[in-house]
Amino acid sequence: MSSAPTPILGSMRPDGSRLAVHPADVSGPWIRRRYLAFAALIAFYVLAPLLPVGGHPAIQLDVAHRRFYLFGQTFNAQDFWMVVLLALAFVFGLLLVTAWRGRIWCGWACPQTVFLEGVYRPIERLLDGPRERRLRDARAPWTGAKVARRAAKLGLFLLVSLAIAHTATAIFVGPRELLAMVREGPAAHQVAFGLTMGFTAILMFNFTWFREQFCVVVCPYGRLQSVLHDRDSVTVAYDERRGEPRGKLYRGTEAGATPPGDCIDCRRCVVVCPTAIDIRDGLQMECLACLQCVDACDAVMDKVGRRRGLIGLYSQQRVAGAPTRVLRPRLAVYGALFLLSVGALFASLAGRESFEANLLRPRGANPFVLDGAIVRNAFEIHLVNKAPAAERFRIAVAAPVPAEVVIGTPAIELASLADVRVPISVSIARARLAAPVELEVTVEAEGSGARRVQALRFLAPLAPITPPPR
Repeated sequence: MSSAPTPILGSMRPDGSRLAVHPADVSGPWIRRRYLAFAALIAFYVLAPLLPVGGHPAIQLDVAHRRFYLFGQTFNAQDFWMVVLLALAFVFGLLLVTAWRGRIWCGWACPQTVFLEGVYRPIERLLDGPRERRLRDARAPWTGAKVARRAAKLGLFLLVSLAIAHTATAIFVGPRELLAMVREGPAAHQVAFGLTMGFTAILMFNFTWFREQFCVVVCPYGRLQSVLHDRDSVTVAYDERRGEPRGKLYRGTEAGATPPGDCIDCRRCVVVCPTAIDIRDGLQMECLACLQCVDACDAVMDKVGRRRGLIGLYSQQRVAGAPTRVLRPRLAVYGALFLLSVGALFASLAGRESFEANLLRPRGANPFVLDGAIVRNAFEIHLVNKAPAAERFRIAVAAPVPAEVVIGTPAIELASLADVRVPISVSIARARLAAPVELEVTVEAEGSGARRVQALRFLAPLAPITPPPR
């Protein structure tokens, strides 16, 4: 009994060299939903760094000034710990989705797939035609028409790559600043120009030539599928029990012939695959869960008068004829971790104050100054406006005993994410310091009404020890 040959990737020749992939066009309900998802995500990727929310771009990472804007909220470097919670929420959410629905992120939401299948590939189809024409053109000698088509395609690819690269640069410098840099020219902004050209070169290399190799060779996520999936994970699968044995379309005209399975071995599922795999060989690392093979196979089943669903979203349990478990320990653990990280993130955002006010004592100086019968404490308040707009603050100091308070700037206006250090001096008669004195420092934002009160111990020399009577 001979064993089946080991399947070879359609993007690789038998000798291991690269074979360009030209997926065929496909239509159907899944591809229509996918293009709608692409349109929404491309709009988000492109507009988020450009559209203002609360006076700033929806997303801006001003690394140079350590200022970060996210959907109307402002953050500084001290808020970086929230990025850890955001990253944890994304990772646990991705683990949950992967264990539940397979590599759906790769085929539907990953920027690599979104821009390749939603922008670059349609341009290629528009200029080079369908798959059969692209294959003939790849083997044909160079002619004037072929050079013109290739130049037009690369020119459009370059324009798209430049647009995406400038949008990526806007995330770091802001749209207005980027426009000013473009007007002033590369010589005046060499770092930003180099960053944008670097992005453009990476995009051109990736989407012009590297393409599916990024998902197959570079991205580590696909290689984790074996540990993230289980037999109950719902992935793109071929119903082997129904499709085998494969054979030509059986019309029932041959007497005594055993009818084959529903798979007529048309290989339509292979030619539409963006990574050129044969889904009939089972679950593979290269499958992006794009569902193009599902639409292609359903269209073939309609033509031959057979039931749809030969390829579909099935678990390995379902393909083997066993029931699929939805609730299982793996999903419970991933779901709990996801909810915990999301809850921690929202709790942190909800409890986040619109400004910081930290009391600091002078470094390297005496904690108090004794001026005759007066004890003087000097300290400062470090004030940071974390609101998205300018804010006016008032500072006040209260003491339980009579005190002379001098505030450098009792009322001050700060721009968004601006900070200032305000010196404060408090003087109290030593005779009134028999008991410890706690000062109350109040900072109030006039616009939002936010208020913060902090306690500070007034420092003074120890009371003199009265000698016992003789």
